[in-house]
Amino acid sequence: MTFKYGIDNLTVTKVLAISKGEIKAVITDEAKQKVIACRKKVETMAAGQKAVYGINTGFGPLCDVQITKEETNKLQENLLITHAVGVGNPIDKELSKIMMICKVHALCQGFSGVRLELIERIIYFINNDLIPVVPEQGSVGASGDLAPLSHLFLPLIGEGEFWTDNKIESAKIGLKAHKLKPLVLQAKEGLGLINGTQFILAHTIVGLDKMKYLLDLADVAGAMSIEGYQGSSAPFRDELHKIRPFKGCIEVAERMFMLLYRSQNVTSHEDCKRVQDPYSMRCIPQVHGASRNAYYHLNELAEIEMNAVTDNPIVLSETEAISGGNFHGQPLAMALDYASIAASELGNISDRRCYLLLEGKFGLPRLLTTGGGLNSGFMIPQYTTAALVTENKSLCFPPSADSIPTSLGQEDHVSMGSISGRKFNQILGNIDKILAIELMYAAQALEFRRPNTFSDIIEENFKIIREKVAKLEEDRLLKDDIDAMILLVKNQIFILR
Repeated sequence: MTFKYGIDNLTVTKVLAISKGEIKAVITDEAKQKVIACRKKVETMAAGQKAVYGINTGFGPLCDVQITKEETNKLQENLLITHAVGVGNPIDKELSKIMMICKVHALCQGFSGVRLELIERIIYFINNDLIPVVPEQGSVGASGDLAPLSHLFLPLIGEGEFWTDNKIESAKIGLKAHKLKPLVLQAKEGLGLINGTQFILAHTIVGLDKMKYLLDLADVAGAMSIEGYQGSSAPFRDELHKIRPFKGCIEVAERMFMLLYRSQNVTSHEDCKRVQDPYSMRCIPQVHGASRNAYYHLNELAEIEMNAVTDNPIVLSETEAISGGNFHGQPLAMALDYASIAASELGNISDRRCYLLLEGKFGLPRLLTTGGGLNSGFMIPQYTTAALVTENKSLCFPPSADSIPTSLGQEDHVSMGSISGRKFNQILGNIDKILAIELMYAAQALEFRRPNTFSDIIEENFKIIREKVAKLEEDRLLKDDIDAMILLVKNQIFILR
């Protein structure tokens, strides 16, 4: 399969596949013609006397200072250098690569006015794994992700740094190794590179991919906990959810039925006198489903954004370039904050299920150990889930609700979406750990339901766990078991459907 920059539509799946080299992405003649035509418009404006923002004027509060034709190239170079003020640890190489892929796609749509040569150099970086080093902090997510994008494209002009075999080296060395000369930026190009939401977008794409897996895994963990608790499957009947038809809730209810299908353990206690289960068991469709609804919303907005043009100004003709606000990150920032709450709730309800499995009810021993007293069993890992849940709650403060004016008030309302994106992924990283512990608890609870058998999918996942973590007979160091479970989650080993 081949993806055509500027022509085809990107999706989360396609971006990740391009990043991994599973799909070849190319710039076609059709896209090249759009880029060349737009570039000619910029050159016409740059040669004229009319002031056009970012082409022959200064930037931000200096937009009222007109620049001579002779100073135009220096202006664009200065833009990259002065805006590369990011701090903190470098982001993952995957994120930097995704930023470049999304930026190329935006530039190829023919509204940004950069030269074809510039785009082809970025594509060369992508295809040859020349990945720039980008610090994680410094963007307020409004005039685009200015600092991160500046760092991302410094190597084009021979500045900044590349990743080489997981080590950082000067861009000058990297370019020399590939026999490439630094480019000299021309009118509008610096602005076209660093105005945009690609830092926010890259974090959104990676987070969506991870959240999709964790949503399914949360259902598996919930089903295993219900098996261990010997809960009821009645709350998942379709008659119940058809009369409150939220998409995510219906989907989770269907999944729960599938995950418990033909479970001898579930049917063995259908006539027990328990009327209902606690909310963290019977409200799984409503809670997990609400999180799915948030995922679908963010995914819809992300796919709009990854196929949009988000720099500034937008070039329309030889005489018109509109200076607007397509670089403002609010559309994604608000949805990222919503998705962060949704992801956090997967951990919140998972911790409650862990707690229920420890209570010693309905045939389970207290703390999931028959030797309580001398042995603490699984008492303490729930402390860890409680700590992670609270950490996630603190990370749910919405950065998009905040704004600090920058650029002498010219940029007087900013989205802080870059922080929203980073926190979203931090929360998802904690969900890895919480669900890993619940799955470990649930597997231990299933041991006390034998000789009952479970659904095929639960039995398969039980085997996966037992290949790495043995049944707890007496107290042992659980840190190794928890780490093994987290690795299973991170490597996406579990069977989901």
